Amino acid sequence: MVVEEQRYIHEDLERLEQAIADRVVEDPRSIRDRLARDHEVAHFLNRIEEQSIRLIDIYKDADGAREKEIQSISTGDQFEEFYKQLEEIKDFHRRYPNEPVENLERAYKRRQPGESEAGGMDIDNMFTGEEGFGQFLDLTKLHDQYLNLPGVKRLTYVQYLDVFDAFTPPQMSIKRSNKLSDRYFRYVGELAGYLEELIKKVRPLQDLGKLFASFDAQFEQQWTMNGVPGWTEEKTENDTQGPRTEGSGEGIWCTDCEKEFKNENVYKNHLTGKKHIRAAQAKKANGDSGEKPATPAGGAASVTHRLKERAVAEREHRVRSLANALAVERQATRINVERKQGMTERERQMELEALLAESENPGEARGADQSDDEGEDRIYNPLKLPLAWDGKPIPYWLYKLHGLGVEYPCEICGNFVYMGRRAFDKHFSEALHIFGLKCLGITSNTNLFREITQIEDAIRLWEKLEHDRKKERDNRDNVVQMEDAEGNVMPERIYLDLQKQGIL
Repeated sequence: MVVEEQRYIHEDLERLEQAIADRVVEDPRSIRDRLARDHEVAHFLNRIEEQSIRLIDIYKDADGAREKEIQSISTGDQFEEFYKQLEEIKDFHRRYPNEPVENLERAYKRRQPGESEAGGMDIDNMFTGEEGFGQFLDLTKLHDQYLNLPGVKRLTYVQYLDVFDAFTPPQMSIKRSNKLSDRYFRYVGELAGYLEELIKKVRPLQDLGKLFASFDAQFEQQWTMNGVPGWTEEKTENDTQGPRTEGSGEGIWCTDCEKEFKNENVYKNHLTGKKHIRAAQAKKANGDSGEKPATPAGGAASVTHRLKERAVAEREHRVRSLANALAVERQATRINVERKQGMTERERQMELEALLAESENPGEARGADQSDDEGEDRIYNPLKLPLAWDGKPIPYWLYKLHGLGVEYPCEICGNFVYMGRRAFDKHFSEALHIFGLKCLGITSNTNLFREITQIEDAIRLWEKLEHDRKKERDNRDNVVQMEDAEGNVMPERIYLDLQKQGIL
């Protein structure tokens, strides 16, 4: 029954298109609902692609079954063919009495609050608690792996968020030769894999295949032009390809200390030194025996070495590209980590309980939003406290701690009022205050005008500074030099004093 299968696929495609249209017109209130909708739409799009491929194969009719069935229906006795197919259907259901019948009308119907997600998508279990439904990055495990790499600087988690995609000095202290170790290769691979999986979960409707292909094409172009940061192919003085860390080739190379010695006796004495022994022990502890294959020009070892560098460089490039694509989530992660560091343990626990309650009862939360559209506006805030990241007023003790109730007006900024000492101190280096000084004619030494908010005081200080500079310039230009009979040169004031005393 090829024709029936063809009709079924056409119906399936139309219902999928209608289901996508019904979900696109929705306006989800929360991030969780938006992700659930996007993943559901992505699931429908994948099914459309699969069904379209099946339909194209039916129309191609490679085995001629469709043409044969159409011919049998149109040329023979229609009723005979109808009852024949009906008997086949009944026979199938007699053999499989519990076979469920798929109802396309209900298959793509919008889920009510509390029902399971389409396509088996469980948004609550898709992200970790630290990721917050894809709003933030969770690099805590990768941060631990980074700290365990040999030769890296000890960075806090906030510092690591700023430099995890930087693989060149001064941010990355690991040497180029040490990057070829299995530990570093595994670390960069897991970092790239995590970022890739996260962007798939956060942006299910984006054409990620095209995005990843652009990353690969960009890396191929940079590698061909020898422009990958930190992995440019270097040449020694004798024009043989190889890393410069192996010296010029004229002396003796120490692989443990990565140093070249011109004299053999100096090299032998160096082998017994404490510095060499420590370097050898460190390399041995890191699993690097220090023995490197010879790298003659055009040799197999040189090609293998370059292929290893290419594999590491490709993963580093993938991390840089993915970090650039996730720049918004990265910045939000830094803000969230700094915010949590300033919270008490009780506040963290209350926030965690609220998130767990929301994830356990998503239907109740959505039902409350639908029944009361203005619930978000009814926030009890009689003290007019500033709102935090979650839209709720900040604690009163924090409000008093930062002095947010104290007003600091600035006449230079156009009588703008800053709430709190911190915002007031910060605004002296911001563009609005500096622009106000430039409008008054103050173009240099703006740091001297800190704590000055009145236009009159700023103009008076600027005039005094200008007067002092002019006086100093005049004194420097009007110095008259005098010479006595013996040829000694001195300022005019000193010369007149000595003359009055009768010394000259």
